[in-house]
Amino acid sequence: MNQNQDDLSQWYKRAQDEILDDLDEELELELDDQRLGDDSSSLTAINRRFYFKELFRLQKELIKLQDWVVHHKLKVVVLFEGRDSAGKGGAIKRITQRLNPRVCRVVALSAPSEREKTQWYFQRYIAHLPAAGEIVLFDRSWYNRAGVERVMGFCTDDEYQEFLQTVPEFEKMIIRSGVILIKYWFSISDEEQYNRFTQRINDPLKQWKLSPMDLESRRRWEQYTKAKEMMLEKTHISGAPWWVVAANDKKRARLNCIHHLLAQIPYGEIEHPHITLPERVHNPDYIRGPVPREMYVPEIY
Repeated sequence: MNQNQDDLSQWYKRAQDEILDDLDEELELELDDQRLGDDSSSLTAINRRFYFKELFRLQKELIKLQDWVVHHKLKVVVLFEGRDSAGKGGAIKRITQRLNPRVCRVVALSAPSEREKTQWYFQRYIAHLPAAGEIVLFDRSWYNRAGVERVMGFCTDDEYQEFLQTVPEFEKMIIRSGVILIKYWFSISDEEQYNRFTQRINDPLKQWKLSPMDLESRRRWEQYTKAKEMMLEKTHISGAPWWVVAANDKKRARLNCIHHLLAQIPYGEIEHPHITLPERVHNPDYIRGPVPREMYVPEIY
């Protein structure tokens, strides 16, 4: 084998290692899901090989959609709502996993500050709406007022009623401004939420996900159900309808959500110019200085 063949062989070996490392990132997320038996129903309900094959295929399509959004300067907003532990975060991770964070970003706002409480309710959300060529995913959104704020008493009845009246007009306004608005509700059963909460309680790596508010929401399951039903009834509007994702099976929910999202925005493949890596400039008078050994991170592994 000559030197050129040897170099090519080494290049392919490194490329293969990069691909496997990339796949490992998704495998880590999936193994984390099933560490304590979480989502075990999915392992029997959907073939793992099929799941990974479809997920990677859909993620390739998401990259095409991203390119289309940038090229045509579209503005896209996707809302993810649902009960605690419904799987919104897992779906968002799979959507953003291969995308450019400068194009596709996630907004997950904390509780409003004292100053924000005195603002127009929608004001702090408006600041995060996309510019041309951007996709924004809201991990919970202005619909907090129709859910947690309503159930937990964080807003008055008047504020709640005002929200239900105002939100359709607010959404029509941002749609008229050129924003593509897509709204998902992740739906899980009473039993499934109980199982997921129980698994989190017994998993030290996931206990942080359970807040006192989550535990209280569990007690008020029926109140949340009534609030959700009212929200869907009042805010399911033309141009920004609600789409319900059956989420008892996390893997199916992710695939179904991504597949549906891709179908909401007609897109095509954008041709990119062929990229040629430029030759590196070598200066004969350049000498690379040594890096002190103590600056290196210890190679424990």
